[in-house]
Amino acid sequence: MTHPIYAIGDIHGQLEELHRVLNLIEADGGPDAQVVFVGDYVDRGPDSKGVLQFLIDAQTAGRDWTMIKGNHDRYLSRFLDYMIVHDPATRPDLLWFNPRLGGDKTMASYGVAAEDGAPVDVIQAAALEAVPQAHRDFLQNLPLMHQVGELLFVHAGIRPKVPLDKQIEDDLVWIRQTFLEYRKSHGPLVVHGHTALEHPEHAGNRVNLDGGAGYFRPLHAAVFEGRDCWLLSDAGRVPLRP
Repeated sequence: MTHPIYAIGDIHGQLEELHRVLNLIEADGGPDAQVVFVGDYVDRGPDSKGVLQFLIDAQTAGRDWTMIKGNHDRYLSRFLDYMIVHDPATRPDLLWFNPRLGGDKTMASYGVAAEDGAPVDVIQAAALEAVPQAHRDFLQNLPLMHQVGELLFVHAGIRPKVPLDKQIEDDLVWIRQTFLEYRKSHGPLVVHGHTALEHPEHAGNRVNLDGGAGYFRPLHAAVFEGRDCWLLSDAGRVPLRP
């Protein structure tokens, strides 16, 4: 029998939702279940700080959990390290503190006021005082992808027809249409988030688990046995098929 692997979509500061889906995973696979998180732990939701601390504590306790880096996690790291509040993948006027991206909510979870248009150096100075070094180290050390057998876990996706060892970070955390519109096999089944949907989707060559928790829709968890996929619900497993 294939050993089940569980995956959780984009969390975006929704700590209560994270606890809910982890309870579903434990009910299905027990307390030692292997879990992969596809990134975006922070921004938009109310408790990014709490989510990061929870994941760090679980990692320290030796849980069999793998956390992938998302573009929003990179926003927080880059702001703390380099005072960067814009990513070239977004339009020029959309800065990290804008409520659409949700950096203001992440800073608020640390007790830092960060309105869009406020002096960035002042916000960064306050953030450097408020964000624990353990949170910065955690974000810095997140891997960009994780492969287990026939499954490849990544935040946004991969550039089609490019070998995995040649993929670049900007694509792995930001890519959309070039990846989403590609219908041929990538080899492994790609499990990702990043592009928010009303509900997770199996597209045949990939599975998108971002059901829009960053927009206050439910967080989703899935279980994979080989390439077969089920979403977890209070009633048990629900098949997710192309």
